[in-house]
Amino acid sequence: MHDDSVSERQGSVFDGLVEGGGDSSQWAFGTGFEDPLAGVDTTVPAGADPAALAAYCLMLGDDALIMSQRLSEWCSRAPDLEEDIALANMALDLLGQARLLLSRAAAADPGAVPALPAGSPVPAEDALAFFRDAGGFRNVRLAEVPNGDFAHVVARLLLFSTARLALLERLRASRDGVLAAVAAKGVKEVAYHRDWAGRWFLTLARGTAESRRRLVAALGALWPLLPELFSPHPVEASLAASGVGADPATVRDEADAVLAQVLAVSGVDRPDTAPAAGGTPGRDGDHTAAFGPLLAEMQQVARAHPMGLW
Repeated sequence: MHDDSVSERQGSVFDGLVEGGGDSSQWAFGTGFEDPLAGVDTTVPAGADPAALAAYCLMLGDDALIMSQRLSEWCSRAPDLEEDIALANMALDLLGQARLLLSRAAAADPGAVPALPAGSPVPAEDALAFFRDAGGFRNVRLAEVPNGDFAHVVARLLLFSTARLALLERLRASRDGVLAAVAAKGVKEVAYHRDWAGRWFLTLARGTAESRRRLVAALGALWPLLPELFSPHPVEASLAASGVGADPATVRDEADAVLAQVLAVSGVDRPDTAPAAGGTPGRDGDHTAAFGPLLAEMQQVARAHPMGLW
């Protein structure tokens, strides 16, 4: 039986929120967020083209953003609670990288930010994430293909994080201070992503016949998309030449060696499949059929409320 006298004496935990306006910092809605690059020198390095730097940051940021979106779709669906939390945390790591990189893109070239209604409070990084159409995204296609089973997320994360870690390690020496700082932090995060995926790859390969079958099938389906991660786009090549970016072609041997080691220990053969397409289709805004629905789900709330505060 409810004791009204106790409620009257103690009050409600929500009283402070509704009386006199409450403390708005306790709400997600209306609090706003600080500029992620506040206090950071965002001067474009000498000799670097601002538009090229912005495009490069969009490539790296979009990779992280879209991979984060796919990983977040695993929330509450993983085999057990520990792995559910691990996948969510890895999605958050990549989302944090994406936010910094999209902010850097906007600071380097404000013209890259989509136009929004006058007075919209949407920050630049959110505008880039939620108000670009599919053709404006520059992520590799490996990040966007639909989720499969648990073996699929393990195989994809292994391929993605192995290549990204090698690239971030080189970007720590970037002449752009923001990129160097993002890379220094990202190396620690993505090293965990790669190791997590490597451990699960070995576990599934040495588990049951069914877990091994699913793993091999997932790897075979994803492998044709791997070469795109090492094919340099002209923007990547130009930024690498100026000491600002890193040429993905230069990390291929390193990534191949890591993947070869994982495959050998797991007793899994390297897939013998041709690349899905030559060049850099994702970097050029050419995406898979699954990308449109992914963006529709990711962007629907922001697009419905371009004047909203979150």
